[in-house]
Amino acid sequence: MNKMAYFPPEHSSYRVYHGDVADTLQLIANRYIGSQPKHPWVFRASHRGAFKRNIDYRYEFDFVEKFPEIRDGQFVYAWAKLWSDQEAELPFSVSCFGPVRVYVNGELAFKSNIQEDVFPDQRSWFRQKLQAGWNHFVLQFEKTGTGCGGHFGTGSIKGLPLHFVTASAERDGQEGWLYTEPLDERLAELPGEGTTEADDPVRWLPQAAWEEAELRRGVFGRLFADEEGEVAYAWTKLVNQRPDGAAVEIAGEHRGALTVYLNGKEVYRSASDSGNYRITVPCGYGVHDLLVRSERPADDAKWDHELRMISSGTALQAPVLVHGFAADWLYTGAFRKGSEPAAADLCRLDTVFEAAKGGTYWRVDQPNTVLRPFVETTHYGRWNYPLGVTLYGLLRTGLKLGRQDYVDYVLDHIEQCTAYEQYALWDKEQYGGAGINHQLTAIDSLDDCGSFAATMLYAMEQRELKGARKVADRIAHYISHEQSRLEDGALYRVTGSTLFMKDTMWCDDLYMSTPFLARYYELTGDRAYVDDAAKQFLLYKKYLYMPELKIMSHVYDFKFDKQNKVPWGRGNGWVLFSLTELLRVLPEDHEDRDELLTFFRELSEGYLALQGENGLWHQVLTMPESYEEASCTSMFIYAFARGVRYGWLTNPEPYVEAVERGWEGLARYAIDGEGNIYGVCRGSGYAFSALYYKDDLPWNLNDTHGIGIVMLAGIETWLLREALRNRNSEHGERTDL
Repeated sequence: MNKMAYFPPEHSSYRVYHGDVADTLQLIANRYIGSQPKHPWVFRASHRGAFKRNIDYRYEFDFVEKFPEIRDGQFVYAWAKLWSDQEAELPFSVSCFGPVRVYVNGELAFKSNIQEDVFPDQRSWFRQKLQAGWNHFVLQFEKTGTGCGGHFGTGSIKGLPLHFVTASAERDGQEGWLYTEPLDERLAELPGEGTTEADDPVRWLPQAAWEEAELRRGVFGRLFADEEGEVAYAWTKLVNQRPDGAAVEIAGEHRGALTVYLNGKEVYRSASDSGNYRITVPCGYGVHDLLVRSERPADDAKWDHELRMISSGTALQAPVLVHGFAADWLYTGAFRKGSEPAAADLCRLDTVFEAAKGGTYWRVDQPNTVLRPFVETTHYGRWNYPLGVTLYGLLRTGLKLGRQDYVDYVLDHIEQCTAYEQYALWDKEQYGGAGINHQLTAIDSLDDCGSFAATMLYAMEQRELKGARKVADRIAHYISHEQSRLEDGALYRVTGSTLFMKDTMWCDDLYMSTPFLARYYELTGDRAYVDDAAKQFLLYKKYLYMPELKIMSHVYDFKFDKQNKVPWGRGNGWVLFSLTELLRVLPEDHEDRDELLTFFRELSEGYLALQGENGLWHQVLTMPESYEEASCTSMFIYAFARGVRYGWLTNPEPYVEAVERGWEGLARYAIDGEGNIYGVCRGSGYAFSALYYKDDLPWNLNDTHGIGIVMLAGIETWLLREALRNRNSEHGERTDL
C-alpha cells in the first residue's frame, strides 16, 4: 500500500468502476448534491433599531450613541445566539470602545486588557469552541471615559460572515441582538437557554410590542405613519383546500380606500373610504397570492384593514416562512398615488420597490421590524470562488452525462444569487453587511468575482438567468476599471483581508480574472477583454515564471521586490488551467497567440517532468515528500488533455500518457467508492518558506477547491479518449462543452 495513501485500496472508486469516467463523475456529483441539497434563503424578522453588521460582518455596539446619558461605571449587556451543526471551533474578532467581556454558554471566552480598552481601531482575535446546536453569547460592556461598546463578530470576514439570532423565547428566530438599558451593577445571572423576557427582571430592548396609541392607528397607520406617500400594500397567501375548487368567500373591514387582488387580478374595489365588505372569489384548489392595496384616509386618524376567510377549508398563510415573527401578512410602502408598482409585480421577494422616500422592501407588523433574507447553508446559494469552479465542473458533468437534474441544480444555485442582486446591494446599503451574496455585494478583490462569474457566463449559455447580465457587467467593470494594477497594467493586490497580502501578486489570480475576461469577450464581442486577458498572462510570466524549472512561483512580493520561489501545486494548476480557457477563445490572428502558445508548451513541459510515480502531482511540485494533491493534479490533466485535443501540444504522446496516469491516480488514491474527494489543499496564504506549504497547509476532505476540478479532469479525459478514437478530422473531436 502506498505510504501516503488517503484510504485503503479496497475503498477506492477504482475498485468499484475501474476508472470509468462516466460512473466516477456520477458518483462524485451524486455525493455532492446529496450532501448539499437545494435550499432557499432563510427569511428572518430584523429590527432596524438594533445593531448593524458593518462591511466586515461584525456588529457595531455603540451604547454612548444609543444612551447619551450613560454614566461612567455603568454596564450594558447584549445577548444573542449562534447555531452550529456540530462541535466546532470558530474565529471571532473584537474591537473595544471600553472594557469588554464575552461569555459563551455562560463561560468567559474573552476579556479585554488595558491596551485593547483604549484602542478602538485595534482588532483582537480569539477562537471559541461551540457545542452542537445553539450557543448563547452574552457581551458585557462597561462605560468608561473612552466609551462603551465595540465591534464583535466573525474573525473570518469572507470565509465565515456570521449573523446572530435573538435568543429569548418571545423573539426566537429574529436576526440580531437584545440589549439592556445601562445598569449600575453587573448581572448576577447571565441569560441563556430557557431565559424568557417575561420572567427576567431585566428589561430587554429593542421594543417588541406596539404601544396602545399605536395600535389604535391601525396596521397601515402604525407602520407608515412617518412615511411619505399615500398608498401601502399588504400581501398574504390564500390557501384553498376545498377539493371541489369552488369559489371562496372573504369578508373584511377597512379604513382607507381598498382594492383586493387575487393572483394579480382585481377582485374587489371599495366604493368609499371605509366600511365592511364580503365578496366571493373564484379560486381553485391550491395556494394563491392575495394582495390588498390601501390609500391613506384624508383624516389619517386610523388607516387599517382586516380580512378573514368565511369559507371552510380555506386559510391565510404568510407568503414566506418568517423566522422570529408569527403572522400571515407582509407589508410594503408607502408609495405616491399613481406611482406605485403594478399589483402584478408586487408579490415577489427578490425586488426592492421604489417608494416615496426611496427603496423599500417588505416588513412585518412589529415596531421598526423588516423582513430580510439570509443564507444559512454552507454551499448552496453561496457565492465564492471555490464554489465557482465546483459548479463549473458539475455543470459540464451534467451536460456530458445528459443529466438535466445536475444542470438545473447548478443553474438554480447561480440564479438564486443573481436574481437577488438588486436586493442584496440595497440590503448592504441599508444594514451595513448584506445577509446574502456576501462577496458579490462587497467586491474588493478578484477572488470575490472572477471565478464564480466565469461559471455564471457559461451557465447563461444554457438558459436565461435573472439578473445575471447586470452582475456580469458590474464584474467586468470592476476587473477592468477598479481592481488595483501596476503601472504596466498587471493585476495585483495592493491591499488584502490580511496585512501580509499587501503589495503582492499571486499566480492564482490568473484564474480569478482571465477565464471571466475570455467569456465576457465571447458575450460582448469586445476585443478589449480578451486583449487584457492575454496581456495578464504575459505580465504574470514576467514576474512569476521560473525559467530554469519552466513553472511558476506562487507569489511575487513587491514589499521585497522578489518571487517567493515556491512552486505551490494548485497555484500552478490555476495558471495552466486558465491559459487553456483563454486559448480556447483567443482569435487565431491575435498578436499574442504565438507567444502564449509557446508559454503553454513550456509550462506543460515543466509540469510533465514533475508528475509523481502514482500519477499525481505534489503539494509543492518540487518536493516529492509533500502530499499528493488532487486539485493541481486535476488541472494538469485538464490542461494536457485540452492541449492534445486542440493541437496546442505538438508532441502529444507523453501528455496522453500523463492524462491517463493522472486520471487513474485520482481514481485509485483520491476518490473513494462513495464519491469523496481526498487530498485537496485548503485555501492558502503564502510564505517564502516551502515548509509552510508542505506542513502548514493540510488537505481537506471534500474541499470545494477540488471537487469541481476533479470532475473537469474527468470530462477532459473522456473528451480526449473520444478524440483519439475519432480520427476523421485533422485534430480529432473538438466539440467543447
